[in-house]
Amino acid sequence: MVEIIIKGIIIGLFVSVPLGPIGMLCIQRTLNRGRKFGIATGLGATTSDLVYTMITLFFLNFVIDFIEQQRYIIQLIGSIILIIFGFFIYKSHPSTQPKPNEPSKHTLFGDYITSFGLTFSNPLILFVLIALFARFGFISNDTTLFLSILGILSILAGALLWWNILTFLVSRFRNKLNMRGLKLINQITGIIIILIGCVGIILSLLK
Repeated sequence: MVEIIIKGIIIGLFVSVPLGPIGMLCIQRTLNRGRKFGIATGLGATTSDLVYTMITLFFLNFVIDFIEQQRYIIQLIGSIILIIFGFFIYKSHPSTQPKPNEPSKHTLFGDYITSFGLTFSNPLILFVLIALFARFGFISNDTTLFLSILGILSILAGALLWWNILTFLVSRFRNKLNMRGLKLINQITGIIIILIGCVGIILSLLK
């Protein structure tokens, strides 16, 4: 039991730590809106990863066949979504913390949903999860349902650990940035996400 918990936490960290588009988005939202919005963004990505984890565990063969057949279409659509989202981030104006009794223009649930949608649009994460499961011997056919659920929760714990660490570190620098600095962060984040989307489109078309 302890072994599967440790392995689950490590897998959760491995899936979350690479600073892809969601990592950049988490940093941008933490700087612009505050730590809780960054955590909501990370939680949205983690929820998507957990959905794919459950799919990997219980519907592995069917899903792999479908993704192999539709791999390039899926990658193309996901890349286009990234480019559009990156453009909106690039053009967005930094939002300051709302004043007392002033409602925020952004909601935690909204940030959670957009992050979930962006992450879910890239089902190729399944292959990453499969590789990690194989590398760590995470779950086998003999694993009980209880241990499987415990493993999934451990992956969640590992991912949440990373998002808390990331948002904590970023929030420490938040008050040192002025509006111009925050706007620059938006532009850099938007450009990186757009470039990732463009690379995805190019790779899809070259296949």
